[in-house]
Amino acid sequence: MKSLKPRLLTAAIGIPFVVLVIFLSELWRPTVHLIVGAVTALMICEYLHANKLLKVVPLSVSCIAAAFLLTTLCTTPYVFLVLFAFMTAVFVSIIALHRTLSFPQLAYAGFGTLLISFGMSAMVLACSNPVSVTFFFFVVLMLPWMADAGGFFVGASMGRHKLCPEISPKKTVEGAIGGILFCMIAAVALGLIYQFWVMPDVSVNLFSLLIVGFFDAVLSIVGDLSFSLIKRHLGIKDYGSIFPGHGGFLDRFDSIIFTAPIVVAVGQFLPFLSLG
Repeated sequence: MKSLKPRLLTAAIGIPFVVLVIFLSELWRPTVHLIVGAVTALMICEYLHANKLLKVVPLSVSCIAAAFLLTTLCTTPYVFLVLFAFMTAVFVSIIALHRTLSFPQLAYAGFGTLLISFGMSAMVLACSNPVSVTFFFFVVLMLPWMADAGGFFVGASMGRHKLCPEISPKKTVEGAIGGILFCMIAAVALGLIYQFWVMPDVSVNLFSLLIVGFFDAVLSIVGDLSFSLIKRHLGIKDYGSIFPGHGGFLDRFDSIIFTAPIVVAVGQFLPFLSLG
């Protein structure tokens, strides 16, 4: 497990930062919007840079601005206006730069911006729950990372059968199963901790958490493989290098782009928390 040390270093730096963000979010709710919006904008920077599109200023500025605004304003009526402005800006870009900018490049930038912004906006929506910001921070962030950790440790120690070797040679079927089990156990454990120790006056729906734990683990694999496929197509190892052992923001949050929406979707039908 030679990659364990940089992973632990990243955790040692990242966990205190997440705790600080959670603390500030409990004091002032818009902190969630601003922090997630800034991270989303940085993810778009990495995504565009991977395909050498960051230097195409009209397009990159439109994508970065749209990512920040779509995420920070996702709970307001202004989302449609931002989408309309973004759609107009990207097509003005290809008209103005039609000699050097191809439609596949436009599609890569536009679709990627919408996909990443959509996924990260779901994190903001989930954490906008009035009962507890902290609980949903843990659900959105911790569960995919537990699936990743479970997959890493089980795969490294017991992995024999490759899951998708052409895209991600290190992923195994055993690791995927371990990740699913770790994620489901972590989801139920989180619910029990909140139910009996943190917020005993709030009812926690363990069934909802169990469902989310399963789908989070599955979708985290889909997200990781999807963005790994893009990296292979572009011939790069990581989108960035800010996190030792993990790459950039997009490498670290690629699974959350797919898992955060399932938290919002399940919560609409089976609320996780209820007062009384």
